[in-house]
Amino acid sequence: MITSVFFDVGETIVDESREYGTWADWIGVPRHTFSAVFGAVIARGLDYRETFQVFRPGFDLAVERQRRTATGQPESFTEEDLYPDARPCLAALRESGLRVGLAGNQTARAETILRALDLPVDVIGTSDGWGVEKPSAAFFDRVVAEAGCPAGQVLYVGDRLDNDIRPAQEAGIATALVRRGPWGYILNDRAISDRCLFQFDSLAELPDLVRKHNESAG
Repeated sequence: MITSVFFDVGETIVDESREYGTWADWIGVPRHTFSAVFGAVIARGLDYRETFQVFRPGFDLAVERQRRTATGQPESFTEEDLYPDARPCLAALRESGLRVGLAGNQTARAETILRALDLPVDVIGTSDGWGVEKPSAAFFDRVVAEAGCPAGQVLYVGDRLDNDIRPAQEAGIATALVRRGPWGYILNDRAISDRCLFQFDSLAELPDLVRKHNESAG
């Protein structure tokens, strides 16, 4: 049975379209050009941060984040940037008695924003806060520890086969793939996706899928 559900953040519960657009503006590149190069970087299996190197060799993302903050243009997201299905899904799972958490590669600032949104979750964990980041095994060990149950009873929901699904599976965690965002469309590895417990296009489907799975398992 599934007793705990953890979610990735970017492109799983948060639509990052606006934020990537502001990065294109910051480096002075048309948004559609930035998006096209971003997709090409992902398709080549590279880290998304290599996108910045294409336009600005030597670009230091941490430094540029500080510069943006100093000029009053920090990275940010709000309630409006949540996917519409995110909050209802989190609430439904929690109301059904499951332990619900968020765990993603996010900055300390993003963690502060997530907490301020008062989402219906029991745990909020970020790579900055935990000191480990995906896809490391240590990150998913921490997810299991925060879930407070055996790995096989944890479901991790994400949009990326490389950073979310594969390493979670290697940790013995059940997985669910939500097909959205650039990674959700560009990455394709049936050997990984076919091992997912669930695959869907909307988080609205998840509470019922988990309920039916647990009824069957019970």
